[in-house]
Amino acid sequence: MLEQQPKHSPNTVTDSEYFIYCLEGVPDIDTDTVTKAQESLEHLVQKFGIASIYKTCDTIEGLEESLNSLVLDDHHFTDYEIIYLVMSGANNTICLNDYHYSLQEVAEIFEGRLQGKILHFSNAKILDLDEEDAQYFLDITGARGVSGYGNFYNGIDSLNLDQVFFNLFNEDDDMLEVVEELHQKHYALCKLLDFRLYY
Repeated sequence: MLEQQPKHSPNTVTDSEYFIYCLEGVPDIDTDTVTKAQESLEHLVQKFGIASIYKTCDTIEGLEESLNSLVLDDHHFTDYEIIYLVMSGANNTICLNDYHYSLQEVAEIFEGRLQGKILHFSNAKILDLDEEDAQYFLDITGARGVSGYGNFYNGIDSLNLDQVFFNLFNEDDDMLEVVEELHQKHYALCKLLDFRLYY
């Protein structure tokens, strides 16, 4: 079900105690294709020294198994500040293998397991929560925040801005200051992609 691919060579040394955990939805986990998200994570470790774990999933069960293995088996789980989801979907759904799952269903899968984490969506899907849905997601999962973009991929993917966002978190643990700095440094792109944070 699961495919784990190291995002850096064994020779890469990183002093970072901060990690990204990326789950990418793909059509078939048995197809070994390097995705843009993988390349972006490779760049993150080379340029900023931020290590990551990358896994793919093609079913909701695969998503749940990946999360279980992270929470239960990975003793570095406390070091993962950001769970990075690269998945397609309409407004408030994710799509895996042509099946759509509401973020409410996703929240229930992540129930109580994201204490202190930020769940960040790439703009492969738009994130547009009303206040009630956002609060439900945060309450059920225990996450510090949910972030993503209001504008769908339109010839511009969010990978570069995602990298900047992750690196700012590496430097500063204050979520609101990070978002403010992201907007100051990359205002046009934040506006174009409609970066948003629910907390």
